[in-house]
Amino acid sequence: MRLRPAVLAVALAVLAPALSAAAGAQDRLPTIPPQDYTPEQKQAADAFTQARGKPPFGPFEPLMHSPEVMTLARSMGDYLRFKPKIGTTLSELVILLTARRWTQDYEWYVHAPIAEKAGIAPEIVAAIRDGRRPTTMSDDETVVYEFTAELQDTRRVSDTTYAKAEARFGKAGIVDLVAISGYYTLLAMELNAARYPIPKDGQRLPRLPE
Repeated sequence: MRLRPAVLAVALAVLAPALSAAAGAQDRLPTIPPQDYTPEQKQAADAFTQARGKPPFGPFEPLMHSPEVMTLARSMGDYLRFKPKIGTTLSELVILLTARRWTQDYEWYVHAPIAEKAGIAPEIVAAIRDGRRPTTMSDDETVVYEFTAELQDTRRVSDTTYAKAEARFGKAGIVDLVAISGYYTLLAMELNAARYPIPKDGQRLPRLPE
């Protein structure tokens, strides 16, 4: 059956965004084959492998187009991902809130399982995924959730919320708490701009109203 020109035009208009996104995923900041690295990129990749025990992956692949930025981001991540003063369980809560805030599928795909393994309850993970406030959180999780959500939603932190976080984590903990949110925002922005794909076994986050 042949489509009339008007119907065909409508169908193409509907499909165009999806086709454009699919094409863009292939040519926006594509992963650079190691054999094509510049000397600077090779040096950055070698330093990454030495620090992380594997070649650049995930958000660090698009970042390899600017190896200096990639190296600085990796170095900051070495601390914030593995040694933050609020602990690696609560840091995963911040990462999930950030991935949800930016609807970053790859960041969520990687960190949701890590968060559960680190001790974040599955119902908390599910609530954040769906854009809901978790109904049951520990005292520490509540402090981190409220601080991070307020900072990301309003771009400010009230005196009351700040005082609770400082009383629990101290000034150094506050700095790390904000830094984790900012660092994973950077990675989420890079991944979204690059249209970095999630693996075939991954599921996209629900798209929430803006």
